[in-house]
Amino acid sequence: MLLGSAIWGFAFVAQKEAMKYMGPFTFNGVRFALGAIALIPFLGIEGGRRFPWRGVIYPGALAGLFIFLGVSFQQVGLLYTSAGKAGFITGLYVILVPILGIFIGKKTSLPVWAGAALASIGMYFLSIQGKISINRGDLLVLAGALFWAIQIHIIGKFSPKLPPIKLAMVEFWTVSLLSLGLAFLTEEISVPAIVKGWLPILYAGVFSAGIAYTIQVVAQRKAPPSPAAVIMSLESVFAVIGGWIFLGEVLSSKEILGCLLMFAGMVLAQVDLKG
Repeated sequence: MLLGSAIWGFAFVAQKEAMKYMGPFTFNGVRFALGAIALIPFLGIEGGRRFPWRGVIYPGALAGLFIFLGVSFQQVGLLYTSAGKAGFITGLYVILVPILGIFIGKKTSLPVWAGAALASIGMYFLSIQGKISINRGDLLVLAGALFWAIQIHIIGKFSPKLPPIKLAMVEFWTVSLLSLGLAFLTEEISVPAIVKGWLPILYAGVFSAGIAYTIQVVAQRKAPPSPAAVIMSLESVFAVIGGWIFLGEVLSSKEILGCLLMFAGMVLAQVDLKG
């Protein structure tokens, strides 16, 4: 799951580069389609060929719907708020996951609550610059974070029972089709532009979608949703590291402190009081 977080974090660099050539919905539609195609050679893993597709269509489509909603609300929210605030608010799913767990009978241990809180403080130092204020963009991004939290619970519920590759493929195709449908309504889709952005699309499609989201499906067969959310929130740290390595962005002492606090939160969330 830590590997998946690293892949997602570095994907922010790919997404930033891809936006030079195409709209966000076109980008998401193409990359998730590519992610689904990349999984075809692995369909036989863990009895996937013998398991009927009809058994994964509902949970896969449901999880895909909430990924699509999370991405879409975040993108619209970015029209009205800063990228730093959007990154922090999106990462609040690390707190929303255990809160939602209360309503569905999922118990969360004290170390996980503490780790989630520490990770949230770290995200604040990592993302927020200047004064704190709330606008409609912030609320839209918060709605997106809620949808991602729901998706984590959906995967946590269904992944132990279903073949991970088929579940992930249905999830990806759902996001792709919904994104492309919205792209046709709101964006100008240009094949030459997509070809020009082939490198970031390749990374975001094969690695960020195809590999990282599949890692999430596989890993959540063993990891409960709340500690899984804490680990996945480290994508914010890897996004900053990726910007530093590939885009020449400078890390301030405040951002370095945020990274350290988030890492400490991840470690704390793994503490087993019963062990």
